[in-house]
Amino acid sequence: MYEMMVGLKVINDEVYQNYREAMKPILETFGGGFRYDFKIAETLKSETDDPINRVFAIYFSSEEMMEKFFSHEDYIKVKKQYFEKSVAATTIIAGYSRT
Repeated sequence: MYEMMVGLKVINDEVYQNYREAMKPILETFGGGFRYDFKIAETLKSETDDPINRVFAIYFSSEEMMEKFFSHEDYIKVKKQYFEKSVAATTIIAGYSRT
């Protein structure tokens, strides 16, 4: 299993929720899902200048499946429609294989 910890600066919760709802069925077809999801009130330490107010763990059956998901045309359409309008910054905190 391949997992990533991701930090976001969400600027529109409603549109971001629409993104999550639209992308979830696509994510599941690629063997993916979410393990954790947090709204963050305060970031005490960060290695990036980008602000973070949301942190989540997203997983896939493999790194290859993750790459296929993020490059799939259906996901790209959803990303353009919702994600780009609701998220100001994305920080990949970590990516790793999980046993």
